[in-house]
This record gives sequence, C-alpha cells and structure tokens, in this order.
Amino acid sequence: MVLVGQFSVQFGATAATGLFARVGPVGAVSLRLAFAALVLLVVCRPRVRHLGRRDWAAVAVFGVALAGMNSLIYEAIARIPLGAAVTLEVLGPLVLSVVASRRASSWVWAGLALAGVALLGRAGLTGLTLTGALFALGAATMWAAYILASRHAGGRFERLDGLALAMTVGAVLTVPFGVVAGGAAMVDPVVLGWGFAVALLSSLVPYSLELLALRRMPTSTFSVLMSLAPAIAATAGFVVLGQEVTVVSALAIALVVAASIGAVRTSRPLA
Repeated sequence: MVLVGQFSVQFGATAATGLFARVGPVGAVSLRLAFAALVLLVVCRPRVRHLGRRDWAAVAVFGVALAGMNSLIYEAIARIPLGAAVTLEVLGPLVLSVVASRRASSWVWAGLALAGVALLGRAGLTGLTLTGALFALGAATMWAAYILASRHAGGRFERLDGLALAMTVGAVLTVPFGVVAGGAAMVDPVVLGWGFAVALLSSLVPYSLELLALRRMPTSTFSVLMSLAPAIAATAGFVVLGQEVTVVSALAIALVVAASIGAVRTSRPLA
C-alpha cells in the first residue's frame, strides 16, 4: 500500500506537469487542493460547531503548511527534474529526524545526505537550476512544518477531519492565485478533468492507502518506505517525462535515500 501510494504521488506529479502550460504551477496546485478538499469534505463531513480557537489555529497552520509544501514543490518541478526536486524536498523530514534523534550517530546520516546533495548539485541531473533548487528546499522546509502540524492536528481531530479542514484552508489560500494564473483555462472541462485526476493520484489515493497501511505496520517501517520517494520520483520522471538519470545523479539520490532511512531508524519519536 505504501509503495503504491508513493508511485501514485510521483506519477501524479508527472501528470501535473501537463497542466503547467495551461494554468501554470499555481493553477495546478489550486485545482489539486480544491478537488481533494471537496472529496474529503463530502466523505468525512467534519463537525465544526464544537471547535474552539486552538482547534481552528491548528487547522490554519496545517492548511498553510499543506498549501506551501505543494505550491513550492510544483514550482520546483516546473524548473528542474522531478527526481532532483524530490531529493531536495526529502531533506525536510530528514533534518527533522536528525534533530529528533539527539544522537551523535545522526550526524553521520546528515553528512551522507549533504554529500548526496553536493553531488547532485555539482554533477547531478540535467537541467538543475538554482531557482528550482531553492523552491525545492522551500518545499523541504514546509514538509517538515507539515509533519509537525499534521501530528498536532491529528491529536485534536477524529478520523480525517483535521486533514479535510486543512485541505480546505489550503484550497482557499491557493485558488485565488490559481484563477489569476490560469485565467479562463481554469474552467476548461479538459483542465478540470485533468486537475481531478491529479488530485486523485497525488492526494486522495496515497492518503487513503497510507492511512490503511499505518494500521498494519510499525511507524518506523512506514517511514523507511516513505524515504524511497526520491528514487520513485526519478523513476517516474524518467518513464513519463523522459528526464535523464545519470550514474552520478543516481548515486546522489541513493546517498540521500540511505541517509533518510538511517535517520529514520535512529530517530526518536517527536515530542
């Protein structure tokens, strides 16, 4: 389930690139979040009458992190290959794991990841640009914030209510910018259908599968499998978009994946 979910996310990202020429990365993000929010609201039907200020604050922070993470990674993959973007993005959870570990050995994994990133930047995937890399690193920061916000919201809401409300906040934040960026194309039936497909592949299917998987396996095992994201992204970019993966770039991705797995296995639960 985890691996299918990961492949769904990355192939959903390749599908989203097809929308960039029509509505831009911001338009693609807004369509994804809007459709995902609509489906989650219908399915979850979150109860809001009993929510207090702290609950809404948790939802707001979660929604901002969700919108920021998705917007920045779409801006990144509009400029650099998918494998490179996700390799840089996964540094967010990796750094979080290193900080949570508080062990000397965790710095070994940090150094390994740094070596992978340096290798990627020096002789990595064709088309790596500074602007794209900065967007990906911004997405990494927001992914770390998303993990913390998700954990906090998860403790305050039942089922997927917190996610449904946060996704709605993310949609409200991004749709106005998407409308400006995409213009009339945002209501084109083909674009809307494409946007729904991206929401299905990138949000609804993986979130559902991950939820089911977490009921059947330890969190540590789940996190290790999630660490394979850069390799899966590079595969999706190569198969669907024809993005070149050199021996050097493959080694760089492997180093970051190994560092992520090592950091996860030695980390302590976040307080």
